[in-house]
Amino acid sequence: MPRLKLTLEYDGTRFVGWQAQPQGPSIQSVLESALERLLGERVPVESAGRTDAGVHAEGQVACFDSPRELPMKAYTMGLNGILPPDVAVVAAVEVPESFDPRRWSRGKRYRYRVSNRRTRSPLRRTTHWEIFAPLDVEAMRRAAVHLVGRHDYSAFRAADCQAKHAVREIRSLTVEGTSGDAVSIVVEGTAFLKHMVRNLAGTLVEVGKGRRPEAWVAEVLASKERKRAGPTAPPQGLVLEEVFYGDGPPARTAGRTADAEEDEG
Repeated sequence: MPRLKLTLEYDGTRFVGWQAQPQGPSIQSVLESALERLLGERVPVESAGRTDAGVHAEGQVACFDSPRELPMKAYTMGLNGILPPDVAVVAAVEVPESFDPRRWSRGKRYRYRVSNRRTRSPLRRTTHWEIFAPLDVEAMRRAAVHLVGRHDYSAFRAADCQAKHAVREIRSLTVEGTSGDAVSIVVEGTAFLKHMVRNLAGTLVEVGKGRRPEAWVAEVLASKERKRAGPTAPPQGLVLEEVFYGDGPPARTAGRTADAEEDEG
């Protein structure tokens, strides 16, 4: 029974998120339905992480065991002929039967997109957070430096986050673009807590608006208190760009589970 790894791109606007839920369509449910049509039976699908309602992806990873031997193009061209227009498979490969899309992850990269034009943009309304006041992008870049490294990110986790601990490692955090146009906050790390990237973005935007000084970001991180940080940025600006893998699961240090095992996506 071959095990397949799919890389997915999707527009999350009309979905309740990755995970199947009774209150609306999910990425998981439409993918499993498409696979059922392709394979002739229902197969469970695992993912590298759970994106929220309205969040997009260019590099989400899903994995399943296929009950049939099919040519690889069946999992790209074939599935794309069944999937709705806002979900697509961009790559498919066979992986070892022990492959776990969550536990084998070495890290992820997210991009949070802001439209900083003075007027609203019909083409960006479902893909960007529209902020009309000019942002001080240089101040945001300087403030972002405080957030890089291995820290307790309790100040940036959702109230209902189920992770056992809030220690994560951000490898890089850059602010790209220019004031008055498109601005992106690009975050790469080992794993992420629920709403973590959106809370980081909301905090950096407070600095960009001039409401808070750059050093305030370090104070928020040290406080470990969610109420000290900025607002949660809206979901439509967030894109899961890539999930990174090696030849096996990441090494664990003695007495500690890998970050990705508790990732909220």
